[in-house]
Order: sequence, then C-alpha cells, then structure tokens
Amino acid sequence: MDRTDYRGIFVIVTTPFTDDFRLDEAALEKTLDFCLAAGVHGVVANALASEGFYLSEAERRRAAEIVVNKAKGKVPVIVAVSAPHYHLAVEFARHAELIGADAVMSLPPTLHPSSPADIKAHYSAIGAATSLPLVIQNVSGQGASPLSAGLIAELVRDIPTARFVKEESGYPAQTVGEIIRLCGDKLEGVMGGKAGKTLMEEVRHGVSGTMPACEIADVHVALWNAIEAKDDKRARNIFQRLLPLLDMESNYGMPLMKEVLKARGVIPSSAVRQSGFRALDDAARAEAAAIMDDLADLMLPAYTHRR
Repeated sequence: MDRTDYRGIFVIVTTPFTDDFRLDEAALEKTLDFCLAAGVHGVVANALASEGFYLSEAERRRAAEIVVNKAKGKVPVIVAVSAPHYHLAVEFARHAELIGADAVMSLPPTLHPSSPADIKAHYSAIGAATSLPLVIQNVSGQGASPLSAGLIAELVRDIPTARFVKEESGYPAQTVGEIIRLCGDKLEGVMGGKAGKTLMEEVRHGVSGTMPACEIADVHVALWNAIEAKDDKRARNIFQRLLPLLDMESNYGMPLMKEVLKARGVIPSSAVRQSGFRALDDAARAEAAAIMDDLADLMLPAYTHRR
C-alpha cells in the first residue's frame, strides 16, 4: 500500500450475526459483495463498526479470513488488530499477514487510558511483529487514549511500518492538518472517520479519504468521486443529503447500520452484540427509509431499501 492505493472510501465491514447472535459467514460474504459492487476503494475488517471487540478470538480470525479472501486482489484489505495489550494485538497482526492482508490497523491499548510509554510500546510491538503497513487509529471517547499530533509524529518517525493514520478524535479536520504537517513525507496518508460527517472540512486539510461503516457505501463512493472530480456543487449536494442518515447513525450506532443493511437486502438479520444503543422502533425505521428515499438515485438499484 502507498499514497496511490490508500485513497478514497475504505469501508468498515459490518459483521453480521444470525438472530441468535452467531457469526453469519454467508451474510458476511454478501456484505462484501455489496461493498465491492458499490465501488469502494478499500475494506477494513474487525474494526469498531465491525463489533470487533464483541467477537471471540476465533471469530475475529475467521471474519478476517473471509474479508481477505473475498476482497484480495480487488481492493486493499486492512485488518484491525486492536486489543487491550500488544501481546494480543501482535497475534492478530501476525495472523493478518499470514492470510494475505495488505495492512493492519490498531487503536492504542484499549479498555483503559494509556500513558505515552504504553502507547509507544504497543505500536512498536505491532510494527516489529509484521512487515505490513500499520495504520494508527486515533479516537476519543470512553476508555480511549486520544493521541496528540505530536505523539503520532513520534510514532511515524520511530516505527518504519507506521505509514498511515485514521483520525477521528476531537476536532478531526484540524488534527488531520496538524498530523500531515508534523509527519512530513514519511506519512503516506491520513483518513478521516466519524462516518464521514466532517469529510468536507477534512478535505481542506489534505485528508486522503475516509473510513465509514458500510451500510451506505455506494453514496459515500459517489461523494468521494465528486470530491476527486473537483465538482464542489455535486459533492456538497450529496454531502448535505447524506448528513441526516449519518446523524441518525451517530445517535443509534450499530443498530442503525444493521437495520439499513437489512432493509437493503444485504443481510437477513439486524442482530447486534454491541451494548449501549437503543434498537430502532417503527418510527425510526420509517425515518431512515425516508432519508434513504432522498438518496435513492445514488444507491445501487440491486440494493434498494424499498423491496
């Protein structure tokens, strides 16, 4: 991976479950079919929007294998290896390299805030365990350890494989610019997160793309293609129409992502393992459908939400 192929919409692949919460391998493959048909520029397995921390170790390995096998050679494949300690992250990273992933991505040590020394040890261990490019993921929130642009620059300077960043902490657009300025040419690219809600501002700071969840991948691709074509009027039109759904996603979280995928015929069940979010009721589903009606001309006809 380099500056050329690490660009665009790299979707976080949602992990489908059956109604009794078992990993649905067939639905995961169908989710990949949808993402590839949507024209995404890359895919990411086992990240936050994949409910990666709600999978057993065996399930994480199996999900990574399915994503890599399905997308390898078509688009770059990144496997998230985040874990509470680098001993675990290293094992996930080695498995990712073994199965043919193109890169690995990791948060700092999870569950509890970590010191700069802990963070440096974590990423150094991952960098030493595999030759794959390393994506440093920077988030804010409960239990997270947000990284300053200066600390990210140190990691990029000191770890040869640390060549990419996913930025979704506080004030992500400005932080993107700070990271790019401090890291210089060694950094291959910075991608945004937060479902793409700040993408238009991030573009002004030199972002190379964004990593949203995959339920509306075709619309995100249409948005990015308009940005790349420097068609600002079209890009802003798409962005403004997309924002209401992204706002619902920020409120409902994983249940919204899976309800949309189910409505679009991608997955058969909207079962969610992640706790802390309220399920959509009929009114919320109707509102999501109304928002998608306004996006229908940007969506793949084979995956309409009105079935």
